[in-house]
Amino acid sequence: MKSTDSPYQPPDLKGRVALVAGATRGVGRGTAVALSEAGATVYCTGRSSRAKPTKKSPVRRLPSEYYLGRPETIEETADMITARGGKAIAVVMDHLEPEQVAGLIARIREEQGKLHVLVNDISESAEHEFGKTFWQLDMEKGFAMFRNGIHTHILTSHYAAPLMIETAKGGSTPGLIVEIGDGDSYSYRGNLMFDMVKTTVIRLAFAMARELRRKNVAAVALTPGFLRSEVMLEKFGVTEANWRDAVKKVPDYAESETPLYAGRAIACLAVDPGIMKKSGRVFSSWTLSDEYPFCDADGRRPHWGRHFEKAYGTKVRACDDGFYKYWFDDVIDRVFGEWPPD
Repeated sequence: MKSTDSPYQPPDLKGRVALVAGATRGVGRGTAVALSEAGATVYCTGRSSRAKPTKKSPVRRLPSEYYLGRPETIEETADMITARGGKAIAVVMDHLEPEQVAGLIARIREEQGKLHVLVNDISESAEHEFGKTFWQLDMEKGFAMFRNGIHTHILTSHYAAPLMIETAKGGSTPGLIVEIGDGDSYSYRGNLMFDMVKTTVIRLAFAMARELRRKNVAAVALTPGFLRSEVMLEKFGVTEANWRDAVKKVPDYAESETPLYAGRAIACLAVDPGIMKKSGRVFSSWTLSDEYPFCDADGRRPHWGRHFEKAYGTKVRACDDGFYKYWFDDVIDRVFGEWPPD
């Protein structure tokens, strides 16, 4: 995720405060860097700390075992940001623990008095059992993945929302909650648990958007393309410096992107004056690159959608207006009146 002399000019997020939950690596780290390069003060959270190094688990069955022994730490993310002249606060914590999440939001309230952007990037963090049907899956592992990838998002949004609503009410800038998922369609994702986690992220953004629609706070879901994350680079036996060597084995990797790309998409969403019209929907880094003037660290603008169509002969059927018309209705309002009330 090395920054280069790309033509990208960050939007202006000076004076804004962001929380990136799960910023130790991957899209979380890329987003924290992208928001900070735009001028935001970024609280970066994660469990991996240089103060408590761990050993790699030989099993890596459960989410709690998946990242053990990896070199990335939340302090390293903050150091990357400060080295670029940004402002970051590293917080070592577990978003599955309600008291820790509540304490974090209380700290942000005390130190900043405001919160404009929340990015939920904590993933299911486990090797997926692709090739197995739901009656063959490891249920303990599957439910742990769901807790890690969904419960953490709900808990964090639950505690952060009141401060975000207060912040948005006191200013003209809408707040923004971003749910990081995988895929901008509602198609089957190859494994029941993986499918449930990733589609639930989309539905979570929609449901929060519905309840926040009169609070000047938007909620959207976002998917990156084929990532050159730390884990994926390692999996393919390459580094960011020679990542193209992996294309020989995996041709699709030619259209891969660094985690910074999705992060810059989020930075652009945060300053979009029409963000409330986007609330409740799912977007991809590549389609947003058609709308906003951002690029990857190397100046490229990878577009997974166009690549997929060219490589596989069909389009990715993203959620569109025809899809959303079945979601946005007034059934609950007709039964209970305007819900939720102001």
